[in-house]
Amino acid sequence: MSDRLPVAKTYKLFIGGGFPRSESGRTLEVEGHNVARASRKDVRDAVRAARTAFPKWAAATAYNRGQVLYRLAEMMEARATELSAVCSGRDEVETAVDRVVWYAGWADKLTQVLGSANPVAGPYFNFTVPEPTGVVAIVAPAGPPLDGLVSRLAPALVGGNAVVALASETHPLAAIELAEAIATSDLPGGVVNILTGLRDELAPVLAAHMDVNAIDVTGADGAAAELERAAAENVKRVVRQAEDRSPWEIAAFLELKTIWHPIGL
Repeated sequence: MSDRLPVAKTYKLFIGGGFPRSESGRTLEVEGHNVARASRKDVRDAVRAARTAFPKWAAATAYNRGQVLYRLAEMMEARATELSAVCSGRDEVETAVDRVVWYAGWADKLTQVLGSANPVAGPYFNFTVPEPTGVVAIVAPAGPPLDGLVSRLAPALVGGNAVVALASETHPLAAIELAEAIATSDLPGGVVNILTGLRDELAPVLAAHMDVNAIDVTGADGAAAELERAAAENVKRVVRQAEDRSPWEIAAFLELKTIWHPIGL
């Protein structure tokens, strides 16, 4: 029998499809592990990565986005044992996987459900079509550690947005395990970026960042009002979870564009 010690896992950030350490070199001891403590520069790097990745993801066909999200569900299913060990258990993993599949199925139905053909007085067609908002910041709920994050990520992603998510401060391991599933799925690098660290230190930076278009404050708790004030600086959309699974959760991260077109002869 070998008496060697196992290699301890290092939980890093997830930015631009890679796993860098915090530029500050800081760590936090949480849940018996050392995790990276992200800095303001890490936030800026994550937003830059999301902005770079956004055009390609937004331009993908709705069918393709649905297939990519379904592939993410496959990767989560394949890593169910690892994910179960860092959340409340297998039931939470299955709920999170089912949630990704559910939202993936909406990808090619959003335009029909959320868009419309509008009657107008004149020789025109008038259509309203949903488009992604852009870079979305997410302050994840403290728990459940896996499904709480997935419940906010999935509706933002299916509409074509890029995301910078701040993981649960008290239970961050599930977020980084999820990041490893994302890294082996077909999601382009930078579409999802996950930061670990102190919420009170990082969330205000995200809320005030001028290249973030929307912020989800579902996990902000008592800090939500402060984040809303910072978000108002560049008129960010502020989102809170209203329902468990709903196309209206997706709609919260979409803009509606109206198109006029003359009726041809």
